[in-house]
Amino acid sequence: MTGMDRERPVVPHKCGKGEFMADQTARTARADAVQGDMTEAEKRANVIRLAFGGDLGRFDAFCETVRAAVPPGTAVVLRGSAVTGQRWKDGAPFDGDGAGTSDLDLTLVGDEVLGLYKLTGFYVPGVHTIPLSDGHPDIAPDLMPLRRQLMDMVRRPVNIQGTRDFVMYLRGDLLGQPYLTLIGTVGE
Repeated sequence: MTGMDRERPVVPHKCGKGEFMADQTARTARADAVQGDMTEAEKRANVIRLAFGGDLGRFDAFCETVRAAVPPGTAVVLRGSAVTGQRWKDGAPFDGDGAGTSDLDLTLVGDEVLGLYKLTGFYVPGVHTIPLSDGHPDIAPDLMPLRRQLMDMVRRPVNIQGTRDFVMYLRGDLLGQPYLTLIGTVGE
């Protein structure tokens, strides 16, 4: 991204149930705040461009579908190459192996959502789960319908992980791994 891209204003837009993303983002970080060398505006632009083909309506529908399926008070973030544009492990570009080959890493943040995962679905019991994915399809049966619906919407794999606020703080603020908050707030 160029310096010019960083100066672009955040354009408020609806992300389900009338909540404006720019207003929501302002509660967690200013639009010009940087996390992992990326502003909120850059992260949002990447997600909409890469994961939703530039279609704001598809992005909003995705957010609303997630909002309707998760427990109240659950924050939802998107992490990984859809946010940064490249895979952390090797720097490969998003969808570098063809359209629909990169997955979306959705993280549900909160206490109640962790109850949707079986004990065998945790890296750290009660704190941080293994992602619900093709490799681990049975760890959160109540989330499988949501996962299938989201994959149909975006035509790519969607992995759904559960965690607590302090893990997102550790990853995002201390380790500099960018994430885009889609719903709710992280860290409050």
